[in-house]
Order: sequence, then C-alpha cells, then structure tokens
Amino acid sequence: MTRMRVSQLSFRATATLHAKRRNLAAFILFLLCASAPAWAHIGPPYPIMQDRKVGPFNVEVWSNPDVGTGSFYVIIDPPKGSTLTVPPDMKVQVAVQPVSRRLPEATYGAWREKLLDHVEFKTVLPFDKEETWHVRVLFASSLAGGELDTDVQVTPTLMGRWDLLLFLLPFAGVGVLWFKAASVKRSRRRTTRSRAARSGAAQSPRVSGPTRLSIQSSETTKE
Repeated sequence: MTRMRVSQLSFRATATLHAKRRNLAAFILFLLCASAPAWAHIGPPYPIMQDRKVGPFNVEVWSNPDVGTGSFYVIIDPPKGSTLTVPPDMKVQVAVQPVSRRLPEATYGAWREKLLDHVEFKTVLPFDKEETWHVRVLFASSLAGGELDTDVQVTPTLMGRWDLLLFLLPFAGVGVLWFKAASVKRSRRRTTRSRAARSGAAQSPRVSGPTRLSIQSSETTKE
C-alpha cells in the first residue's frame, strides 16, 4: 500500500512538472513574439520589390534598411525558358533620399557577387535617421536598362547598452521563472519523501503492552 501511494504521488508530481514545463515553453514563445515587433528588421533582409521587369529581365530587390547601415541585394534573372543571359557589362546603382527631402539624393554603386546559380548585385549605404526613404534602383547594360523605385521604412537597430538591456529583459524573466519552477520541483520532492516516510512509519506493525505481557506469562507457565 505504501509503495502504491508513493508511486501515485510521484506520478502526480511528474505530471505536474510536465504541465509546468509546457506552460513555461508557451510563456517563452509569447515573450519572444512580444519582443519581436520592436526589432522586426534585425536579421535577414526582406523583399522590397518583387516581380519587376527591366527590359526582358526579371528583377527582385531585397533589403535590410536599418539606421546606420542599410544593405540592398538586387537579383536579376533571365526569362524562364530563354537562352538569354544577364550581360557582363550590367551596372546597378542604388539611389536613396528621405521622403521629406531634408537631404539630397545620394547614389551608390553596387558590385556583382560571384555566384554560380544566379546574378546578384549588392551594395551597402548609410541611413542617418529612422523615417521613410525613397529608393531608386538604376540599371544600365548593352541589352537593357531602366529604373525601379519604391519607399522603405528605415528601422532602428540595437545600439547602446540600454537597448541591449531591454532586449535581454524577456530572457532574464524566463530564467527567473525557470529557477522558480526548479525550486517548486525540489520542494515537492521533499514533501513527497516526508509523506512516504510518515506513511510507512504509521503502517509498520507494533507489539502492544498487553500482548508482550501475555507472551511473557505464557513463557513462564511453560517453564
């Protein structure tokens, strides 16, 4: 009976621990999702132009426009099923200017990446302020030329100790919750062991006083 009670208690404690772990994992996911919008553009670039045409070529432009340094990736593909290739004399430039026109437009040349599966141009340029910027991509070659444009929202990046501290706050909270869960687990283990010990002591056979006297008297009679 004692072993059955101990096994039941241990089963309940294990089930409770698994439930707490699931809740903790869900809470971690919530914190990460809640902290994501503030730094949504920290990471890989995202498309700012898709399914655009420059002459016969298909063009996509990807970017990571953060305050400080913004990167642009211009991908040029020939039409599907065509033997046409991007000419080696293709030149790409990226021009940017705040929509407010507080600064004049600045143009930056892009270099061709050494890739085997597709043609890609890349450039890196400065953004001094979080605001909406107008972007123009200029193409020039012996086969085709043209211009594409769009607006992008330049976003702040993690800079400085206070921003880093704010970014780490959710992870510190997760660490505190994990420590509390571990403390609860240890406390429940100690409680389960103490209950099992008390239950075993209560169910152990004891010889009462009158029984001992009757045994001693019977032994005396036999002698």
